[in-house]
Amino acid sequence: MMQVIDQKLKEYKDALKEVLNQLRVFTDRIGHDDSIRVIHDLKDRIDDPYMFVIVGEVKAGKSSFINALLGEPGLCAVAPSPMTDTIQQIIYGEEAKVEELSPYLKRVYQPNEILKEIAIVDTPGTNTIIAHHQEITERFIPGADLIVFVFESKNPYRQSAWDFFDFMHEEWHKKIVFVLQQKDLMESADLEINMQGVMDNAKKKGIKKPVVFAVSAKDELEGRFDQSGFGPLKQFILDQITGGKAQQHKLISTSDTLLQIGSRLQTGLDDRRLQLEADITFREEIKKSLADHSKKSKQQCDVLIENLMAAYDRVANKYDQELSGALSFFTVLKRSIGSIFSKSQSLKSWFETFTLRLQADFGTGMQEKINDRVLDLAESIQQMAHTIDLQIRNSKTILANDHEIFSEIAQRRQNVLKDLREAFDQFLRRTENFTTKDLVNTDTQVGTNVAAGSGVAVVGIILAAVTQGMVFDITGGVLTALGFLVAGITLGLQRGKVMRQYRSEMEKGRVRLEKELTDELYAYIDSIKTKMNNQFLNFDSLIQLETGELTTLQQDLTAMKNDLEKIRKSVEKAI
Repeated sequence: MMQVIDQKLKEYKDALKEVLNQLRVFTDRIGHDDSIRVIHDLKDRIDDPYMFVIVGEVKAGKSSFINALLGEPGLCAVAPSPMTDTIQQIIYGEEAKVEELSPYLKRVYQPNEILKEIAIVDTPGTNTIIAHHQEITERFIPGADLIVFVFESKNPYRQSAWDFFDFMHEEWHKKIVFVLQQKDLMESADLEINMQGVMDNAKKKGIKKPVVFAVSAKDELEGRFDQSGFGPLKQFILDQITGGKAQQHKLISTSDTLLQIGSRLQTGLDDRRLQLEADITFREEIKKSLADHSKKSKQQCDVLIENLMAAYDRVANKYDQELSGALSFFTVLKRSIGSIFSKSQSLKSWFETFTLRLQADFGTGMQEKINDRVLDLAESIQQMAHTIDLQIRNSKTILANDHEIFSEIAQRRQNVLKDLREAFDQFLRRTENFTTKDLVNTDTQVGTNVAAGSGVAVVGIILAAVTQGMVFDITGGVLTALGFLVAGITLGLQRGKVMRQYRSEMEKGRVRLEKELTDELYAYIDSIKTKMNNQFLNFDSLIQLETGELTTLQQDLTAMKNDLEKIRKSVEKAI
């Protein structure tokens, strides 16, 4: 039966080693140094005996406690100077010897039977200020299978000790046993009070069923076994750990540590996903703002064009009536007779004056109307730009640069966002981003004004230049058509034909003006919208990259956590 169990345990250990390798690759990929170090330590120690890590304050009696537990009075130096104290890893060896692994760590071999199933790590005091001790002690905690927290029985309430407890419990959720050492120095009633105090404090900090022992290393080493308190502690170790169960418990402990690492990694992935979701929302809000402002600007274009068409109609009707009256039979006859006496009274002279007035009203007059109304459109485009700029500056940051796991990812995002802000700010300041060569003739006075301006504030001038060119093109076409008709007038005074031609040309001009204004102004607004949207190309690439990376990382982590849960449950059933 034992052979079957041992074979099963070997299979579970091999499966656990495979998950360890997968987690190592995973943490290498995300670059989390703390997890990488812990996983490497666990991988190196998975074949080691079940490991006790003894922690507590200086002079709490840790070394004496270890000596008494192993029955080796001189194993650990008693009352060492904190300045020379080191971490001691005590393991089984056929003969007693000591290896100096570093100035702060040594390995002690002892031919003690209990050490075939457990290893013991004696650490410096939790209140020591010696360089590296705290760091090295904390490096042993993740790989510990059991934490034995030793308090001085007289005062188990020191803050530094409980602060270290918080680190162990909150970071790693390790199995902890509390020991009040030097109970021989306490009255029984006072000892009971302190034991209850430790239990109450542990419960407040999340330990549902604290295990607390009161012992006297002095009594144990001097042979007073019935009053040393080590009997219940050794029985607990026998029942819970040794007696053939150490390896199962070690596999469970290792699984728990890996699951805790997985939980911390999951928390990091959750933070990263929340940041991604916030960035996607932010990006959608940008797109919506651009669409909304673009729609509003086009609606203002529609109103502007509608007003211009009304003005066009008024001018066209005014000159329609004037031309119709001027081409009546009696008026033409009168001007023809008058021209005999004065060129200024001729039909040709009148028509030249008519042409100049028509050109002025369709040209300068229409231009003034455009200038009056285009400011609202310019303000709308300006508001679109500043709204986007404000949204960029108020983008939500969840993944901070000092994030425990993904600080590099947070920094990468921060750099992209910083570049976006700077690029958009520069975009707003550069006039050429709001102009198009096809829309503005830089040889004109308007073009000179545009070149001297800056940013969205010159949109009114730009639009004025655009529409000015259109109006002149259209009126030029109308006037050209009228010019051809003059010849017909002098030949036959075909009034009806002339008016039909005039009205036809005016209607063609109206349709063309409305279409070209709409097309060009809409295209201009779309162009600005596209230019603004293009500022987000790198940010969009980051979102796409994050989406792909997070999907893969989440799938891999979930699979590893599921495998760990299965291994742990299987080992538990085998106990």
